[in-house]
Amino acid sequence: MTARRRASFFALESKVAGSGINIMANRDDNDYRERVFQIVRMIPRGRVMTYGQIAEILGEGYTPRTVGFVMHSSNDKTPWHRVINAQGGCSTRGLVLPHDKQQRMLEAEGVAFNKLGRCDLQTYLWIPEETENKRKSKAKKLTLFKT
Repeated sequence: MTARRRASFFALESKVAGSGINIMANRDDNDYRERVFQIVRMIPRGRVMTYGQIAEILGEGYTPRTVGFVMHSSNDKTPWHRVINAQGGCSTRGLVLPHDKQQRMLEAEGVAFNKLGRCDLQTYLWIPEETENKRKSKAKKLTLFKT
């Protein structure tokens, strides 16, 4: 995270401090960071996940924004480029990297982008099997009719 970005984040955090909202959700929790990296390392080549998906897997108190902050500190072992925003676009604009580096890395893995710089999430989104099974079992429990 750049110094400028860090300063703007802490300014935002101080604004919401009295509201009971913790936008970083234990930002010093190394276990949380490692859990994010473990999920990202499971994403297969040529597939993507969204920041929101990862936050949902982590559970209550985690947001897409907190996942994004963690991803800024990922190492070379973590395929950071496979995490995109909910619109199917890359979120590397404003970083020191070339603005299209993430898209080029994904294209090299076979992910196609349209003219707006978005990939088709129905085609490339990866849903971990465990998460998919939980979602299906939850859907079964929430029905109004007997099965």
